[in-house]
Amino acid sequence: MISQKLINPKSIVVVGASNDVQKPGGKVLKNLLSSNFKGTVYVVNPKEAEIQGVQCHHKVEELPQVDCAILAIAAKYCPSTVDVLAKEKSCGGFIILSAGFSEENAEGAAFERHITETINSVEGSLIGPNCTGFLNTNYCGAFDAPIPPLSSKGVDFITGSGATAVFIKEQGITNGLSFNSVWAVGNSAQMGIEEVLEHLDNTFNPETSSHVIMLYMEKVANPQKLLKHSISLINKGCKIAGIKSGGSAAGSRAASSHTGALATSDVAVEALFRKAGIVRCHNREELTTVCEIFMHPEVKGKNIAIITHAGGPAVMLTDVLSNNGMEVPHIEGPDADELLTKLFAGSAVGNPIDFLATGTAEQLGTIIDYCENKFEKIDAMAVIFGSPGLFANWEVYQVLDEKMKTCKKPIFPILPSIINVKEEIADFIQNKHRINFPEECVFGNALAKIYNTPKPAPLQPQLPNVDVNAIRSIIDKAENGYIAPEMIRGLLDAAGISRAGEANVTNINSAVEEAKKLGFPLVMKVIGPVHKSDVGGVVLNVKDEETVRHEFERMMKIKDTTAILMQPMLSGMELFCGAKREAKFGTMVLAGLGGIFIEVLKDVNAGLVPLCHDEAMRMIATLRGFKMLKGVRGQEGINIEKFVDIVVRLSALVHIAPEIAEMDLNPLLGKADQVVAVDARIRIEK
Repeated sequence: MISQKLINPKSIVVVGASNDVQKPGGKVLKNLLSSNFKGTVYVVNPKEAEIQGVQCHHKVEELPQVDCAILAIAAKYCPSTVDVLAKEKSCGGFIILSAGFSEENAEGAAFERHITETINSVEGSLIGPNCTGFLNTNYCGAFDAPIPPLSSKGVDFITGSGATAVFIKEQGITNGLSFNSVWAVGNSAQMGIEEVLEHLDNTFNPETSSHVIMLYMEKVANPQKLLKHSISLINKGCKIAGIKSGGSAAGSRAASSHTGALATSDVAVEALFRKAGIVRCHNREELTTVCEIFMHPEVKGKNIAIITHAGGPAVMLTDVLSNNGMEVPHIEGPDADELLTKLFAGSAVGNPIDFLATGTAEQLGTIIDYCENKFEKIDAMAVIFGSPGLFANWEVYQVLDEKMKTCKKPIFPILPSIINVKEEIADFIQNKHRINFPEECVFGNALAKIYNTPKPAPLQPQLPNVDVNAIRSIIDKAENGYIAPEMIRGLLDAAGISRAGEANVTNINSAVEEAKKLGFPLVMKVIGPVHKSDVGGVVLNVKDEETVRHEFERMMKIKDTTAILMQPMLSGMELFCGAKREAKFGTMVLAGLGGIFIEVLKDVNAGLVPLCHDEAMRMIATLRGFKMLKGVRGQEGINIEKFVDIVVRLSALVHIAPEIAEMDLNPLLGKADQVVAVDARIRIEK
């Protein structure tokens, strides 16, 4: 639990305070004195008698008891200072702005460890070091600017980068976003993003807590904690959006299998956010826009009415929404005809509802009333209203504000004329406490991203019926590395994953006998080489004994071959399912199109184990090639439910056997009546 001496202190000391407000120690004191803090402020500086009107202490030993300390002194002085404050002055909240710790060298890392151990020993809480600080509605303990508008209903912003936080705040403030707290965790020596989320979860009050959380992350230190508390918060009514930067392909590591090559850490982050219900964003504008939408009533469906006096922006917004799974439904019928009579000639109500550049505030109010009360299939309204500079928009924005107070359906103001009517927009934001979405396509993309983000998955879904004892028995006996085919078959059977009939043979007579049992035509594959096709180790459509003999002799000469796998020649659409253990995240299951398509198209989705049925279905239904799976242009589709079942069963298998580091079922063959595993590889890493 985070100490109340950090959250709501009665007294604060700034150690390293300065009269120079261009230094962190000066600026943080200025921000603190200018904030809503009602308690006592102390300052420490050995060279000053008074700083910014506050009587100065020359050393921390002179201080009375104090709740919270903000340190802006050299790193080497921080350990001894924290010792005095924590052990002698009952200090329980610490914000260390100073740099020169673990981010710099081993000596700094030792300072950081000492400080953390001292603060832990008194059950205190630490923000930083190497951060811009912390602020909430009680006080400002940060040295950066701007200080955002603060409200208990504003956004809780948790960031791993203080500088990035400045730019994100500027972006949000410009459009009217308010904040409840800003946590710049810096080096996260004691408390990182996951710990702050845990605090927000454990102290959540539906009446008084913020319901919107914004994250900026450069690392995911504890994925399971992030998952647990994000799901809990969202299920309590919160909404969370986040950026996780640093996920480019250049950062991914090479691996020996298809799954390993595809399952980069960024794929794991994507799967984590999706499982948690976090809306993943990729830039500051997108992040702030998503959170600005979160500050409005929730959009219950995908049908949007676009109300506009300018055709171009409405067309562009329609395109963005329609191309991202939302709808701008056609509006027609008696109510639409009636509305048209209340507008100027030349207006259109089919959606977008265009009431022309000459449209009035009264007409805007009427249109909104019709969308609210008569057009039942409309779920939300986007109102585009700017100005060519010929007239003021005071009355229009007043009507818009009033309708937003009374309508149950969300109304999103898109006010693009940030120069021509900047005074009216400033009034709308500052005095009416509204948010503006100045660019319609940015808004549309953000709204669609929210709509397309699934609700949180259950943390402990019900697993399918699998033979746990048989799975554990095989895994416990297995050694590290790729396991033998008979062990793979045992695991697949124990998990209830359908597989093709097969036989492993090591001599030519056995090959002929097994071929007769399996029936022609056959597939013959080498056992041993990783990429069988590349070495000529796969032969299809073997139709007779003579070919069996010939190919057996040839294939056994291929390097690293230990045996030959024989299977009936099956047909169907090639599918893929696999799993890979990712450090800290757990195991991911991947599913998509198989065969060469996995190499070329990489049309694969990932989910974190354990997966429920709905998660697996979403993984498959959101594949780019999903229409192929359903059947297209006369081609037979596959049994999608059986594909989903295999994904869920594979998830259960690797959940029970986390020693499975990598696993491929490639290909699976899918038809209308079945989905069958044809080839499989499993690597154990205990």
